[in-house]
Amino acid sequence: MANIKSAIKRVQVAEKNRLRNKAYKSAVRTLMKKYLAAVDAYAANPSAEAKQEMQQHMAAAYSKIDKAVKCGVLHRNNGARKKSRLAASIKRKEAVTAG
Repeated sequence: MANIKSAIKRVQVAEKNRLRNKAYKSAVRTLMKKYLAAVDAYAANPSAEAKQEMQQHMAAAYSKIDKAVKCGVLHRNNGARKKSRLAASIKRKEAVTAG
């Protein structure tokens, strides 16, 4: 354990930041899974309600990803990649159902 006052404070700050980062990353993963489940539900049974729910989940996931990038939890390229993969998932499902 650190003996110097500033080192003790840095340990405390690092722990606080680690917990915040963990919470953001967990929330991002949860929202992404909910969105992907909504995409699967929409692909299985395309309806206006399913599409609306899918879009709400997408907006929530995008919002949380953007906030994580803004706070420095995720790198901006990492956030962009996650959003791109979410957008591509619906494109793949639409291509499969259309073709």
